[in-house]
Amino acid sequence: MKIEKNLWSLQRLDRYIIKKFLGTYIFMISLIISIAVVFDINEKIDKFMSNSAPLKEIIFNYYFNFIPYYANLFSPLFIFLAVIFFTSKMANNSEIIAILSNGIGFKRLMKPYMISALILAVIAFLLGGYVIPPANKTRIEFENKYIDPRQRKVGDSDIQFMIAPGTIAYFGSFDIASNTGYNFSIDKFDSLQLVSRLTAQSIRYDSVYHWTIQNYQIRDFDGLRETTKTGSTIDTTMQIVPNDFIIAATDQQMMTSPQLRRHIKSQKERGMGNIQPFQIEYHTRIASALSAFILTLIGAALSARKVKGGMGLNIGIGLALSMAYILFMTISSSFAVSGVMSPMIAAWVPNLIFIGIAVYLYRRAPD
Repeated sequence: MKIEKNLWSLQRLDRYIIKKFLGTYIFMISLIISIAVVFDINEKIDKFMSNSAPLKEIIFNYYFNFIPYYANLFSPLFIFLAVIFFTSKMANNSEIIAILSNGIGFKRLMKPYMISALILAVIAFLLGGYVIPPANKTRIEFENKYIDPRQRKVGDSDIQFMIAPGTIAYFGSFDIASNTGYNFSIDKFDSLQLVSRLTAQSIRYDSVYHWTIQNYQIRDFDGLRETTKTGSTIDTTMQIVPNDFIIAATDQQMMTSPQLRRHIKSQKERGMGNIQPFQIEYHTRIASALSAFILTLIGAALSARKVKGGMGLNIGIGLALSMAYILFMTISSSFAVSGVMSPMIAAWVPNLIFIGIAVYLYRRAPD
């Protein structure tokens, strides 16, 4: 009977902490997103009006997709702050002391915290990898149309990549508006020996993998023998589309995680060198979801002890650690984009650093 009563008490404690955790998190994230929406409206209202953005599109195409994107983006930090806030309040009210004095160790106390973190981590992973990317597409299209048309992909220059084993394509420049490339060439190699070279004044993308080459010259090499063929127009198929090599800064945000994996694999096979942002995005989604456990442990261990400075001191330390987390994310991402650091390592650097902090604080937690 006593065992059943103790189990019932523990289950009640678990429900109490989970309710506190999730309730505080939802309240805090709702509050900050509401403030962010107000500031965003104030900042962009002139552009909405000057570009005649319809109210329906502003609400449903922009803000309905703005809210989940930024809520998920800042979710780890508000998980951290929510844990610090309600745990500090429990500590100040001597609730933590009462729990520990009844024989419930700090390790057992962390169970409802980790359950809550698991719930939020799964939600963040599913939202970030599968739900938000399609919503981002709608939001970014709205931004490109009504807020900052300069974000649109307009073209690129000096583009070179492999379209098939031993076949290298080159565009001197490419205009996305007309789907036309200029100063185009294709080199075909047998081992290291050049066997054929096509050069053209322009090439236009027509439909799926179908291209039209204009004002071309084909040179075939057979040892020291060379044959040349010229023409005005020729149709060909190449297993590439403009979106394979014309990349906008926001493209990775519009891809689900499976799409990101396929894109990264495809670009690696073609020898493309602009995949770092896609790799960072892919690994960050996983690292961000798993950071919920690390930040929850740090927040609980930091706030469980009743201190002289009270809740304000704990929140101050929490904000400082949050800023440090953002700083590490920014610095490591910059290193990855520049090629100094692996994108996977860059995405995990903040978590690896904070794991050390979590272990230190956990050992010092009251028990």
